Amino acid sequence: MADEVTVAVEECARAAKRAAPSLATAGDDAIDAALHGMARRLLSERAVILEANAADVAKAEAEGMSAGLLDRLTITEERLTGMAEQLRLLAGAPHQQRSVPVSSLEGGLRLIERRRPVGVIGANYEARPNVTVDVASQLVKSRNGGVLRTGSAALGSARRLLEVVVAPALAEAGIDSDVIQLVPRAEREAAAALVRFPDLVPLVILRGSGDSTRALATEAATHGVRTLAHADGGGVLYVDVAADEATVRTLVDNSLDRLGVCNRLNLLLIHESVYETLWPVVEGVLAERKIRASLPPHEHALGYEWALDSDEEATVTVATVPDLTHAVSIANDQTSGLAAGIATEDAEAAEAFFDGYQGTGVFWNAPTRLLDGFKLLGVPETGINLDKVPGPRGPVTYTDLYVRQYAVVPAGR
Repeated sequence: MADEVTVAVEECARAAKRAAPSLATAGDDAIDAALHGMARRLLSERAVILEANAADVAKAEAEGMSAGLLDRLTITEERLTGMAEQLRLLAGAPHQQRSVPVSSLEGGLRLIERRRPVGVIGANYEARPNVTVDVASQLVKSRNGGVLRTGSAALGSARRLLEVVVAPALAEAGIDSDVIQLVPRAEREAAAALVRFPDLVPLVILRGSGDSTRALATEAATHGVRTLAHADGGGVLYVDVAADEATVRTLVDNSLDRLGVCNRLNLLLIHESVYETLWPVVEGVLAERKIRASLPPHEHALGYEWALDSDEEATVTVATVPDLTHAVSIANDQTSGLAAGIATEDAEAAEAFFDGYQGTGVFWNAPTRLLDGFKLLGVPETGINLDKVPGPRGPVTYTDLYVRQYAVVPAGR
């Protein structure tokens, strides 16, 4: 069985690589026409898409999937319309500058930085069918082929999206539709196989639970495949001594509109001197959202990510801290480093929090839910990269999916 799965993944990778030149050489107009075509087809084929998704949701519900994960799996009429709108906005976004002048060199020469597609990029993600369109569209905009692998829960929806939305829109725009592939196998072995073909798929985007994503990143490294990994999440909010009560109420409420997402409020740190005053405010919001507070003494790590807990995802960890320095230390050392915010009316405190926190996104009187490609940058993301090394960090979009090439040419050419 494992051999069959590996062969299936390799066949997808080879097909995408064969088709990649069709996309790499496509003009800007063809690229954007393909994206507009996907947007139109999302709406014209909505009945077929929603039917396939309803089947996935019914199956997952029968198998006991948690409410938060079911929410991620579900495509509603409203979400489908939003997906189409995002595609139209992406089509209208400026294309990546492919040649950037750098400097003049001696001897009548000049240096140019050329930005080339990677070739074929893989993506592994779980029960989120909208990610199929998000990633496929980002790859098309960046002129990269793709091999997409999703878990069994969303495979039916993903297959339908590729068949009636992505592939025909590419073909209508004159681009080889084989350039975006979906692995047809549901087995978990397919994810491991995807990171074993450096000559075919040199870069793989990893999204999913922390443990599985870290295991795949380790496997990829042994095969010489690079990864952009989004392993862990969980937003942090520090309520400062100078926090405004109404602001705190709004931040907590707006940070918990969806529970099965990585950037929701996960850990709430409250300055001990204002805890007695502000805790009733927070407690009221949590009650309205039907969310349980995990209070001291905690039987779990402070940074435990509730969004991944099928039994207790409707939970927020709450703790007091003596000062801002302790809050920053906890956010840096005991959480994923995805995002942290501060609620305060003190600009100096906000600046100190910004300077101290080392994570991917930092927010002042704003919810960590904003750490999202579309909400921050106006385009869908392929994932949120948490690496602490040079390279794309935070929401990764089409503008990040290239490799540099230095060209030296005669001046005036």
